[in-house]
Amino acid sequence: MKLNQVFNGAPDWEFTGITCDSRKVAQGFVFAALKGTVSDGRDFIQAAIDKGAIAILTDERDGQWEVPVIKVAEPRLEFAKAAAAFYGKQPETMVAVTGTNGKSSTVDFLRQIWTELGFEAASLGTLGAVAPSGAVELGHTTPDPVAIQSTLAILANEGVTHCAMEASSHGLAQYRMHGVKLAAGAFLNLSQDHLDYHKDLGDYFDAKMKLFSELLPEGSPAIINADSDMKDKVLEVAKKAKLVPFTVGWRGDHLWIDEITPRNTGQNLRLQWETAEGDKETIVKLPLIGEFQALNALAAAGLAMSIGADPEAVFAAMEKLKGVKGRLELVAETASGAGIYVDFAHTPDGLDTLLRAARPHAVGRVICVFGCGGDRDAGKRPIMGEIASKFADEVIVTDDNPRSEDPAAIRAAIMAGAPEATEVAGRAEAIKEGIRRLKKGDVLMIAGKGHETGQTIKGVTLPFSDHEAALSALAELKVEYK
Repeated sequence: MKLNQVFNGAPDWEFTGITCDSRKVAQGFVFAALKGTVSDGRDFIQAAIDKGAIAILTDERDGQWEVPVIKVAEPRLEFAKAAAAFYGKQPETMVAVTGTNGKSSTVDFLRQIWTELGFEAASLGTLGAVAPSGAVELGHTTPDPVAIQSTLAILANEGVTHCAMEASSHGLAQYRMHGVKLAAGAFLNLSQDHLDYHKDLGDYFDAKMKLFSELLPEGSPAIINADSDMKDKVLEVAKKAKLVPFTVGWRGDHLWIDEITPRNTGQNLRLQWETAEGDKETIVKLPLIGEFQALNALAAAGLAMSIGADPEAVFAAMEKLKGVKGRLELVAETASGAGIYVDFAHTPDGLDTLLRAARPHAVGRVICVFGCGGDRDAGKRPIMGEIASKFADEVIVTDDNPRSEDPAAIRAAIMAGAPEATEVAGRAEAIKEGIRRLKKGDVLMIAGKGHETGQTIKGVTLPFSDHEAALSALAELKVEYK
């Protein structure tokens, strides 16, 4: 591809790639020198030229180098568009999901629904790129434009026609997705997060809303969680952008929940939806626990329906959904009917939501195993202890990723908020203790690490999986399960 096909006023030269990482520059590349919060890409321009960069994309500050320099007001936006042009291929149907919580589950649920409907489908986000050919780590919830576009091109070449991706506030604010051609988008919720990057909650909201105000083409569906306290503001943005709102949830106008009946390892959803002939109703036997999982599944269903999928087929597909790795993931159900779950909840709000979700599904007790990470916010430790004690019947405090800290000191800080809890050093031993206590109808929640496959202790990351530790404990204790 030639430079002048992508950048106005650039020479008629062939270029062989584009990157914003000077370490990845090769002969014939364009180097995007972007100013970040920690470093300035301009500091690496000469290194990029020395490695073979034939042109530089940067902002409008003064500066000249020995190769052509393309200066624009928004170099990140230009970078995203250039990456899309260079790789040139995406799955035919792309959708994006934004929100503080639930993005990973929603895009994965939509991938599963599409697959059940007969499409070659994929998802992109925190869990990497998940496609029929397997899963690949991407490093960030919304990676840089080159990673996005190169991955989308690979998926398209593999035959993927439908792809759902997460849209993080960082990714939206930094124009990482602005080269993606979207058919629909969804907003789930907004709560305090990432205020180390965004100046306030308003700035955080505005970044999320770039999905609706800048990325979605006019007339495309905007799926909105009607139960979010931001619903009205989001609807206002969607209407101003001339999108077609499709609201879902308990208070949804297009697809809504009438009733939820919890089961031990699932829940029955009485759903209603709007049609040209009038409202219709159905029962979906969702094989997932937790109201928030039901709402995520509903958002995924709304996305599928809004771009043409048959509602009845979508509802049938929902009954076959599998939990996302590490997100209220059912590891096993014992022969006596006790459920063992793994979840990524590692904040006070996350633990609160998890344990509240577990309660309606526990005929017996809720048992919680959790710890807190080292070298992180120490103030949350007693708070999480208090939450666990409040919402679980039995609490086992153990280790998470202690990192450079003393694991015993971290456990002691948690125990200050949960004096009646049991302290067990060693995460595998604590999980085994939780399983040992299970009786008929109980639910065990193993919280904090979710999908992670390592545990960091004194600077060394050792192989460790909550999922595998639970299965090993079941085998060692000779507990029958399915």
